[in-house]
Amino acid sequence: MPLLLTGRGFRQELEQAGALALYAPLEGGSETRLLRRLRAAGYRAQMTSARGLGDPEAFLLQLHGVRPPHLGHQSVGRGAAVGEVHMAAPQLGALLEGDAPILLWLLEGQVLSSAELAALVNLTRREPRLKIVVEMGGARALRWQPLQQLVG
Repeated sequence: MPLLLTGRGFRQELEQAGALALYAPLEGGSETRLLRRLRAAGYRAQMTSARGLGDPEAFLLQLHGVRPPHLGHQSVGRGAAVGEVHMAAPQLGALLEGDAPILLWLLEGQVLSSAELAALVNLTRREPRLKIVVEMGGARALRWQPLQQLVG
């Protein structure tokens, strides 16, 4: 259990790989301790769901357009049946300010395709301050591996 007390091994592997796939026990608790240890080490962290992520680079780092959900009968005016595009700020916009390392913790990562996982790995290579942890599902014991190993 010393691993959960310090989180040093996890942090070292995260800094080396850039992106990790995490398998945590379903009763929870261990992943939250790791997140607290990383925040205590100086990481600015954001936790979000991988569902509806779309293009990871655009969603996380760029100003991008979002259409509202289709709710049935709507006017066919300017927005047509799909609605008008609303511009959304990048998810990590405020975290990118300053020099602190950035941690993105993605829940429900099992819904991501291999192309989306590869895009996340490439994102950490282009932005060296950005580290990504993707929860890929449950396991009997806490374990992790570099996300690159899942991609190919």
